[in-house]
Amino acid sequence: MASARPRVQSDAPAGVARRWLLLALALGLVVPFAFAPYDLWPVAIVAMSGLFLLLKGRTPRQAARLGWCFGIGMFGHGVWWIQVSVHQFGLPYYAFSVTMTALLVAFLSLYPALFAALLRRLPVASEGLRHVLLAPALWVCGEWLRGWIFTGFPWLSLGYSQLDGPLAGLAPWSGEHLCSVAVVMAAGLLTQCMNGALAARLACGAALLALLLGGQALRAVPTSHELQAGLTATLVQGAIPQQLKWELSQREHAFKLYSELSAPHWQSDIVVWPETAIPAFAEEVPDMIASLNHTARAAHTTLLVGMPTGEPWSGGRYYNSVVALGSEAGRYDKRHLVPFGEFFPLKAALENLSRLLSIPMSDFSEGDVHQPTLHAAGHALGVSICYEDVYAREVRRALPEAGFLVNVSNDAWFGDTIAPHQHLQIARMRALEAGRYMLRATNTGITAIIDERGAVTARAAQFQPTALAGTFAARGGATPYVRLGDLPLFSALLLAIVAVALHGRRRARLN
Repeated sequence: MASARPRVQSDAPAGVARRWLLLALALGLVVPFAFAPYDLWPVAIVAMSGLFLLLKGRTPRQAARLGWCFGIGMFGHGVWWIQVSVHQFGLPYYAFSVTMTALLVAFLSLYPALFAALLRRLPVASEGLRHVLLAPALWVCGEWLRGWIFTGFPWLSLGYSQLDGPLAGLAPWSGEHLCSVAVVMAAGLLTQCMNGALAARLACGAALLALLLGGQALRAVPTSHELQAGLTATLVQGAIPQQLKWELSQREHAFKLYSELSAPHWQSDIVVWPETAIPAFAEEVPDMIASLNHTARAAHTTLLVGMPTGEPWSGGRYYNSVVALGSEAGRYDKRHLVPFGEFFPLKAALENLSRLLSIPMSDFSEGDVHQPTLHAAGHALGVSICYEDVYAREVRRALPEAGFLVNVSNDAWFGDTIAPHQHLQIARMRALEAGRYMLRATNTGITAIIDERGAVTARAAQFQPTALAGTFAARGGATPYVRLGDLPLFSALLLAIVAVALHGRRRARLN
């Protein structure tokens, strides 16, 4: 008689294991509530702590599954708005847009899966080191990797969720990534408050309180200085529907609308029109450009206007640009392009798809890395176009020379979703990191003036034609983050991973 085979416990998603997977999914689903427009910053810390508790005692394989489910919830809730863009401006079939969005969410969820697997795989000497030191280093290295691979998608990096919380005070010192480190470290300390002896719990609680109070104290420390206050700006929001924006019949209407909105405000030191506010090349509308240049010059102001530039009709390169007219002349060409929206990767292989999607102006060229700095109101300024402001390294290029920042964007691609609110939150972080005001002009919103501490001082209503007028200051100096960049932080994080792992391996050998 054959002997009965011993039963092997499975970690397949069934029975009790399925409950843990659903719990991981639920924890991920609540994470986006820490971000705009909800701004419940403690949620990120609590959700990450819940994930740590869920991972306790798991094998790396089990942890990877739980981490992947956590990511499905986090990105499924946090970036679902991509479906709107794919559906309305790609192929208008839900089967296509939902599938593409689901595939992206599934891919992004690999990062939390890898984080969870490594967190349980690498040897550590204690659970405290695992949660308080190893976890922050692994998570933030994963965020950095996500912001780099395939041109990067750094959306929902945890640091952004802390803009209205005490940990935002860390941003000028080592950027948004340091805020992310602090979020995960706070989650680790919170987790340790629930484990171990009373003395250890009290110590972790005290450390958590010190972290939060320290971040709050840093918010009061000035990291730049004022050069000139009382400058005036007008940010013009045309609110032209994306479906009509590139229609030839709408070109004259768009120019008239922006001109009429700007007319009462030419006395401003700077007037800003959003990304591709003029949906035509200068050679196609020479009279429009000449009229704008004359008006701005007569008013002794500078007009920044988003428009395409280049020579596509002769087979040449063309760019997504901001052109300065009036008192100061110049041009900035967008450097960091959006895949499939502004260029097609592997163009030869995807040529049929590019024709099928029929996205207007979807073959831009990258601007040069080193471009002349634009000037307005007597100061150098740092320009970013749309998605570029999610990359701190792109914004830092103009610093510390720039006295203020300008971002032009067009979030009409994403309709009335949470995406424009998240994008504004990211722009606020760039202003805080740089210690500079940011003037943000968008097509449909959210148009705003942001001060050097990341606070919105003036804001226009979404989807309404508006000329938002307000004051700002030019500022000088370099924050520690502008001066040093990401290298010191990520060197420390990699060193922490290696040190914790080697210490854990040495301790395991001794035991």
